[in-house]
Amino acid sequence: MSTVHEPTTRTSVRPIPDEAVIAEPREGERAGGTTLRVLGALAVLAVGAVHLEQYFAVHFAVVPVIGPLFALNFAGAAAIALGLLLPPLARLRVLLALGGMGLAVTSAVFFFISEHGTLFGFEDYGYRPAILVALAAEAAAVVLLGGYLGLRARSR
Repeated sequence: MSTVHEPTTRTSVRPIPDEAVIAEPREGERAGGTTLRVLGALAVLAVGAVHLEQYFAVHFAVVPVIGPLFALNFAGAAAIALGLLLPPLARLRVLLALGGMGLAVTSAVFFFISEHGTLFGFEDYGYRPAILVALAAEAAAVVLLGGYLGLRARSR
C-alpha cells in the first residue's frame, strides 16, 4: 500500500493500481453458490425463452388461455432471472430462487397435464424439440437453484 498526502493534514491509504483488492465472497455465495445461482438464472431464462418462441413461432398466441400463459411464463422467467443476476436485489435471492423453481416445476406439470388430458381446453401431444429443451431447462433450473439454496442454508 502507498500513502498519499493530500493538502489537508489527513493521511489516507489507497491501493497501488497493481495491487488489486478482491472482496471476500458474501455469506451464502461461497463454494460455488454464485455459479449455481447464475446457471440457475440462465436455465430459468431458457424456460421463458422457449415459451416465448413457441408463443410466436408455433402460434400459441391464438390459443385461448394457454397463449397468454406462455407470454406470462416468459415475463415471469425474465423477471426472476434478472432478479437473481442483479446485485441490488441480493436480499431477495432466496425468494427469487424459490420462484424460479416454482415456475420450472409448474411449467413441467402443466405440460404433463396437457399431454395426458386437457388443460384449459388444450391438449398437447408429442415431444418436439422445443418441448425437450424446455423440460431440460426446467430440470436444470430446479437442480441448480435447489443446489444454490442448499449451499446458502448450509453456510448459515
